[in-house]
Amino acid sequence: MKRRVCTCNNNSDLHILSSSFSNFHFLIIQCSINMALKIYTKTGDKGTTSLIGGTKVPKSHLRIEAYGTTDELNSYIGLCRDLLSDDQSRKILQEIQDRLFTIGSSLACDPEKETKMKIPDLKEEDVVLLENEIDRMNEVLPEMKNFILPGGHSSLSHLHIARCVCRRAERCCVRLEMEKEEIEPIIIKYLNRLSDHLFVLSRYIGHQLNVAEIPWKPRV
Repeated sequence: MKRRVCTCNNNSDLHILSSSFSNFHFLIIQCSINMALKIYTKTGDKGTTSLIGGTKVPKSHLRIEAYGTTDELNSYIGLCRDLLSDDQSRKILQEIQDRLFTIGSSLACDPEKETKMKIPDLKEEDVVLLENEIDRMNEVLPEMKNFILPGGHSSLSHLHIARCVCRRAERCCVRLEMEKEEIEPIIIKYLNRLSDHLFVLSRYIGHQLNVAEIPWKPRV
């Protein structure tokens, strides 16, 4: 994944960094300005916002939808993490949240602008981490012989919702690619693997909690 950097030139650019992802403050520290950040700037009151780099786009833009959905996914994974008691699962979910901020920072950049601020990278090893976790959890799970209905315990249901939000984020990114918008291929790869991870994690947590899986029995 290419390393991106960007420059903050004014208060509007500074707000972009915080509003693109609500906790983007690690980027703000690198801005060479001495002004206070206001949560509201009123610059988006007419339905437009700015990418990192300053380019104005409508809030309905595919790129905004992509990083907004990634932000939604990050928030939902935070909820899932709060619901779980398994230390390893909680640790991995927090790592995933960090990687989702990385994805969001890439998606929020204007691909047409040269930038000077360092943006963190998503790496192949991040995908491998998910694959290793999937394999680790699968080792203790029974063979899946049916499609499974989401449910049985609130933690499992929330993980399934996170999985669905992840698939939506992936679809947003695929649409970006189809529309010839620049996007790093590893982002789509990571989101694809993450949805698999969340599915297996729901089964794994259910196994830990002794929650019986609900098989889908098609009415035929």
